[in-house]
Formats: sequence, structure tokens, C-alpha cells
Amino acid sequence: MPEPLFSAPIDPMLAKVADALPQGEGFLFEPKWDGFRALVFRGPDGVVIQSRDLKSLNRYFPELEKVLLEQLPRGCIVDGEIVVAGPQGLDFDALQQRIHPAASRIARLSKDTPAGFVAFDLLAAGGKPTTALPQRERRARLERLLGQARAPLYLTPVTADRAQAQDWLQRFEGAGLDGVMAKPADAPYQPGKRAMFKIKHARTADCVVAGFRWYKDTQDAVGSLLLGLYNEAGVLQHVGVTSSFTLAARRELLAELAPLRENAMADHPWRDWAQASAGDADRMPGAKSRWSGGKDLSWEALRPERVCEVKYDHLQGDRFRHATTFLRWRDDKPPQDCRYDQLEVTTAFELQAVFGAKGTRVQAKA
Repeated sequence: MPEPLFSAPIDPMLAKVADALPQGEGFLFEPKWDGFRALVFRGPDGVVIQSRDLKSLNRYFPELEKVLLEQLPRGCIVDGEIVVAGPQGLDFDALQQRIHPAASRIARLSKDTPAGFVAFDLLAAGGKPTTALPQRERRARLERLLGQARAPLYLTPVTADRAQAQDWLQRFEGAGLDGVMAKPADAPYQPGKRAMFKIKHARTADCVVAGFRWYKDTQDAVGSLLLGLYNEAGVLQHVGVTSSFTLAARRELLAELAPLRENAMADHPWRDWAQASAGDADRMPGAKSRWSGGKDLSWEALRPERVCEVKYDHLQGDRFRHATTFLRWRDDKPPQDCRYDQLEVTTAFELQAVFGAKGTRVQAKA
């Protein structure tokens, strides 16, 4: 593997969560892509694709390595997102499948579900770092660098118009995007710092609490609650978790939920999953994944008799894309009323229209 450019690895710049787009001038807005964050180092003889946690992704995306090697000029470092486009927009599930130990599987998936790279920042060009430059100047240079880019290498749209960014926040979700980023136009690139803002969609749902996981390596506190929703056939499906509790609340939850643990597995809708392996069920709450790092994901069953309201940002297929935020118990609502049909349906939007969205061409200050 070629040597990375400069003092790699480099921690990517991070974002704070915001409830709304920031007011006032001085921001550049971009779509928030739902993929794998990556820094690409184009050295003299090759490419290094670095993940957010500073590991190499080259072996998992051989088709992307080839594209980046062909299209990026030597001596640049580009920040962006690896994505997989499916028939309904961005397909994060297909992207996850690419992280696999078998080279034969990676080779097949690189043809069946090829990845793309969406560039949104420039850390070096012509062999010289650009991190000290303001965001607007880095963007202007990135536009020049990728002016002739061809799919599957893309330049993310950008706008300085808050109203247009608000429109993107609403419409682009239908193509599988995750929200909008707001970047201070005059700020330098700050590795590892939360120096920009991400604005994500926020909705609520009432879910059945059907189990829990322990907190870390203890057995005196609840780590997360396992959530379920009933589908059209009346089957309770595992849709995600909520884990936004203080340590004191985790211990209180264990005592509060203790009565629901009694004989919970006897008629539990997920009882067949209790001893299943990871490949036996698509939505099995105890399945280990490539992302668990060996973490124990075993779970304890609860009789599915209580309902809680949670805040979520995005539905990926029939599961919450990220962990949800616990809001309150809904003891006034019967579990049978917690169905998928309560969730807001997002209007479909063509992914290619996102790539071709007209925004603002950024000009560097003289």
C-alpha cells in the first residue's frame, strides 16, 4: 500500500447536532450523506482510503480505489463520504455488507453494488496543505480540482442560501439522505474538532418495549431498551434501540422493568431468536455484526406490555437508522397500537437529482 500524504492518519473534522439550520449569514450548507466517512490520500503512486476511525478501507472498495487513483491528481487529500446508490436512493444496508472478511465476497459485491465517493472538503492540493484556509476557499479549490469529475466520483452540492438549504432538508430525504450540514464559511479545517453543525430530521414514534441489553459488563443497570413495531400481519418486528439514559436512570429502569421479566420468554414474539445465529433472522435483536467489535449483544426478554415514545431521525427500510432518544413512557397506549403505519412516509426523490442539484458556486476571496 502506498504511503499516505503528509502526517496521516488525520482525524476528520466533526459536527455538533443542531435542532435547526443556523440563522444569519456566514454559513455554507451541504446535504448530509448517509454513508461511510472517509479521507482519501492521493500520493505519488497510489491511494489510501482512511475511515473515520483511522483505519484503511482500501481492501473493501477495490473498484473505488481504482476510480480515485484515475481521477484525483497527485498530492491531494479529499474529505468525503463513501455511498452505495440503490433503486430507492442511498442504500446503507448494502454499504454495510461491503465490510466483510472474505475477499471473494468483496470482489462480487464490488460489481453487484459498486460504491461511489462524494467529496465535500479539501485538506491538501498540489502537495501542499489547505487546512488553514477558510471553508469557502477550500470549497472553491475543491470545485476547481473536481471540475471534470465523472461518476462514481461526485462533488457535493453547496449553497449559501438558507432557504435553499431548508428545501434540501425536506426534499432530499426521499433519496436516502440524512439531513443538512452547516459549515462556517470562514473557519479552517479542524481535525477531530466539532466545528460544524448537522441538522437531521426529528420525529417521534410510540414503540413496544420488548427487551433490554445490560449496561456494559454489569448486570445492575439497563444499557438499552429493545423496541418493536407491529407490521401489517400483526407480527412484532425489532426496529431499533433507545439508550439515552443516565447511570442512575439505568439502575432505576432495571427495578422498574423487573416484573416484566417474569416468564417473559414463554410467549414472547421473539422467542425463536433467543438461540439463533446472526444469519437466522433479519431483525434479530441479539445478532452480532461486523460493527459490534466482539461486543456481547445478548438480550433479556420483557413481556411486550409497555409502550414508550422515542425521537428518531431516519428510517432505513423497516428499522431506525440510528439509536433513538427516549422521551417518556406511554402507559395510556396499548402495545397493539404501536404499528408501522404511524410513521411518516417520505416522498421519494431521485438521487441523481441530488448529485445535479444547483447550489452556489463558491468564490474564494481575493
